[in-house]
Amino acid sequence: MTYREALKYLDSFVNFEKSDGYDYRASFKLERMKRFAALLGDPQESVRSIHIAGSKGKGSTASYVHSILGAAGFKTGLYTSPHLVSFRERIRIGDELVSEDDLARILARIKDVVESSMKDRQPTFFEIYTALAYIYFEEKKADFAVYEAGLGGRLDATNLVEPLVSAITPLSYEHTDKLGDTLTEIAIEKCGIIKTGGVSVSAPQEEEALKVIEDTCRERKTRLIIIGRDIKFKGSASDEDSSTFDVSGPCGEYKNLKTSLIGAHQVVNAATAIGIVEALRLQNVIIPERAVRCGIRHAKWPGRLEVIDREPFVLLDGAHNKASARILIEAVKKIFKYRRLVLVLGVSKDKDVKGILEELLPEAGAVILTKSKVSSRALDPVEIREKILNTKHDIKDVILTHNTEEALNTALTMACPEDLVLITGSLFIVGEAKEHYQKCENTA
Repeated sequence: MTYREALKYLDSFVNFEKSDGYDYRASFKLERMKRFAALLGDPQESVRSIHIAGSKGKGSTASYVHSILGAAGFKTGLYTSPHLVSFRERIRIGDELVSEDDLARILARIKDVVESSMKDRQPTFFEIYTALAYIYFEEKKADFAVYEAGLGGRLDATNLVEPLVSAITPLSYEHTDKLGDTLTEIAIEKCGIIKTGGVSVSAPQEEEALKVIEDTCRERKTRLIIIGRDIKFKGSASDEDSSTFDVSGPCGEYKNLKTSLIGAHQVVNAATAIGIVEALRLQNVIIPERAVRCGIRHAKWPGRLEVIDREPFVLLDGAHNKASARILIEAVKKIFKYRRLVLVLGVSKDKDVKGILEELLPEAGAVILTKSKVSSRALDPVEIREKILNTKHDIKDVILTHNTEEALNTALTMACPEDLVLITGSLFIVGEAKEHYQKCENTA
């Protein structure tokens, strides 16, 4: 199987990341994933793991933990989703993405199992890719693997691991048609990753969500570390290049930590990652302070308040619900200086479009609407415009475009050097914008 054939094979499976209108509980079957992994020899059991779920910041937190463990000298795998430009971004060890050859070779092995033993219960795209990660980390003899849960947690394909530490990043309203329309219901799904007798870490939470986390840990006799209570943090400075902050806890103090991931929310994510690292001590894994400092400093997580150009500033951020849009716009106003904000927006049908608009429109001087070329969940820009017209915000420039490339080119034509172009609403849009920029750079 060649890499191109591998991508074609992957694309033949049901992909709920791009699909719309499916029944979550009927479609997500952990028993199917258990059977699938067993047929492959349960590769997930061979590597010590950390498992992270949440609504906001789970990818950033996973990236911080991955970077810290790598700085401590461990061969560490990272599994995240979705990708921005290449499928290979989802699976890496250290700074190296899974190679095209390894991906194709492992997928050929998986294909044999699927076609011989799973014709009756076909796995999904995400289950296939998760299995690929399990095998890859086992083959490479990784010391640790950090897994970001996909949708929810309880029924997610990553939930086969028995992690040294489980973590829940900030919870907010997301995928309410699937996970539930209250924070309690959403938290129950996310808490499905908490294992009996283990160690768990929670980022700061709304009271309703925290109660579910605390009750779950109590019932499962799991030790719980809460960021903001057991491990404290304080941000001291932030600009368009970095954030500086302090973290303190039972195991010591980390003064003047610096991260290139900007925004106050990234300080929360970094503190949560340090909480996970401190929790590893309970599993006899001791990470030195120098590794924490180095890992925090060098962690990368593209597409989240990422500056890809200046004069004008061009920012990418995958904010896709009301809470993340609020955090995004607060960070933009605090960190950047600009004359006018030109908003490039594309969203999925199942998102809280009204809530996203409520947060972003007050700061926007112009809005360029678009849709992803790859996601069937993408909402038509005409429908987004109708929702804008039904708000109290009188924005003179609301422009419709057919795709992300056209939207980005339109924004850059409109923007002055003193303006700021913000591309957001969907990681699909962010990924397409990033890919377009990379192509432009390669042909310049």
